Amino acid sequence: MKLILTNEVSGLGVAGDVVEVKDGYARNFLLPRSLATPWTRGGQKQVDSIQRARQSRAVKSLEEARSVRGELESRTLTITVRAGANGRLFGAISQAEVADAAKAAGITIDRRKVEFASPVRSVGEATASVSLHPDVKAQVKLMVVAG
Repeated sequence: MKLILTNEVSGLGVAGDVVEVKDGYARNFLLPRSLATPWTRGGQKQVDSIQRARQSRAVKSLEEARSVRGELESRTLTITVRAGANGRLFGAISQAEVADAAKAAGITIDRRKVEFASPVRSVGEATASVSLHPDVKAQVKLMVVAG
């Protein structure tokens, strides 16, 4: 099935890409979650608008992305969450919490670009990956503390 991605899908593409996927994957995963729309002849206008919006949100230049990466990697972001007596969190650290901690440190990042290797479910140190540019990824150190 031919689809137009409306959001970034890991391992498949970014918003605005036209992709060919199996029917079941489209029907059961991509379409119900509004990650894609069916491709039509008039869909090219939609593809163009999605790409323009993505370009306006993206970090404009490679140099700027590298400077933001330097700032992120030189700092440790502190996130205060509720935790049990043994240090286990009530849930997990979300992408939005990482973006909010970066904003509090004076760095603006898109929460949708934050990825975790594994869910952060305990107090202590952790890392997250932030995609700032197609060629630039930053490894962010997180300090999760009980509050």
